Amino acid sequence: MIDRLFSLEGRTAVVTGAAGILGRVFAGALVEAGARVALVDIEAPTDLAGQLSKAGGPAARAFACDLRKPETFVELIDRIEGDLGPVDVLLSNAATKGDSLAAFFAPDSEFDPGLWREVMTVNLDAMFFLCRILGGRMASRGGGSMILTSSIYGVVAPDQRIYEGSLYQGHQVGSPAVYSASKAGVIGLARHLAALWGAAGVRVNCLVPGGVQSGQNDVFNAKYSARVPMGRMATAQDLVGAVIFLASGASSYVTGQVLAVDGGLTAW
Repeated sequence: MIDRLFSLEGRTAVVTGAAGILGRVFAGALVEAGARVALVDIEAPTDLAGQLSKAGGPAARAFACDLRKPETFVELIDRIEGDLGPVDVLLSNAATKGDSLAAFFAPDSEFDPGLWREVMTVNLDAMFFLCRILGGRMASRGGGSMILTSSIYGVVAPDQRIYEGSLYQGHQVGSPAVYSASKAGVIGLARHLAALWGAAGVRVNCLVPGGVQSGQNDVFNAKYSARVPMGRMATAQDLVGAVIFLASGASSYVTGQVLAVDGGLTAW
């Protein structure tokens, strides 16, 4: 019975930001749990789809979509459902730093307004417009699960003391206000949609990852880890259990919730 509770066999899932550090791991876990998975990114991740598709097993299909263009979303979902069947699970995971890490990590006093708008468009606006389409379809079919990826910095403020001497892919790292604002907005959106569609059986929850190891230098790793009760940064695999829980029937009475997988950072 427990295996069936967490199984996604026969279901169709959509993962946005599927080619990213978290997205590719989440997509693999959904396939392993039995789901047919649509991998959505700005360029179709065809290589990843090939790696995840197994002979006789669940299908993984790659789809290209620029999330800055919500007018294309209906066509995208129509293509996905035509290929893989009605969508049961949405993992809205895409986010952007724009084209320049230096610009993204610029001090808030110098942050470019155009980049602010681009980040909000991908991190928050696109979530709403995609959820709006899929939520309506899920509600008409009597159920579904949406998982919106937020961040601990949508819940608490970043500790600026950890950034001195800290690098990400060779760039001085910081956490700009636009990131916190967009990720806090994701939480508000999830709660709103959970209340809106709850009676129709559509569940909407937030996944809140703590800091994930992904190219930061040792200085950042040490300073961040010192702020975490478990004493380390997360790996993408640390988040997989929460994703499968929220996607599956194991969380059938869970909606409007914010699940932090952060090693305890937000506990103090």
